[in-house]
Amino acid sequence: MSIFKIEELRKTFTNGEVREDILKGINLSLEEGEITALVGASGSGKSTLLSIAAGLQSASEGQVIFEEKNLLDMSPTQVRKIRASSFGFVFQFAHLIPFLTVEEQLMLMLDVSESKLNKKQQKIEVNKTLLLVDMAHRKDAYPSLLSGGEKQRVAIARAIIHKPKVFFADEPTASLDSKRSKDIMSLILKLTKTFNIATLIVTHDASVYQESIN
Repeated sequence: MSIFKIEELRKTFTNGEVREDILKGINLSLEEGEITALVGASGSGKSTLLSIAAGLQSASEGQVIFEEKNLLDMSPTQVRKIRASSFGFVFQFAHLIPFLTVEEQLMLMLDVSESKLNKKQQKIEVNKTLLLVDMAHRKDAYPSLLSGGEKQRVAIARAIIHKPKVFFADEPTASLDSKRSKDIMSLILKLTKTFNIATLIVTHDASVYQESIN
């Protein structure tokens, strides 16, 4: 079922008299439980499209429709609430908070998403999520003690702990070696299916994505 759509999306930047069309009438739809990969060279507008889709940037024209509502017609406050409750994000670098443990990173996400769970229930949910990404044994570790692959697993756990409906990943394996890249892509695929999430991945390397689904 299509839960998220982009229709005739355009993004134009102007610098003085120079006009540059970055996105020209883009259309796509995301289905629950499926991954859509956006593949292209650096500078082709992939990250710009993802940023607009996630409500982090405005578009020049078009629509970004989530659950039959156009995000581009909403106020910044309304979009922030949707991002916090219904979207999950992972980027090339994990962007973990250095002074929080792995467990605390996920607890914070539950607070940001306005989870109705009490602290005891939150801890149970955190442990369940960390088990899914094979990081429960590292819940008391700080980011400085984690490898690159471990950091990305924690970032993914943080992104899905509130059970988002749409998951955005911007070059999630670009800073990892080939084995860890394949592991991370396989993990994203597993979580997409497990939680029936609509996932949009931006990558310049289609081979990593293709290997993970074969």
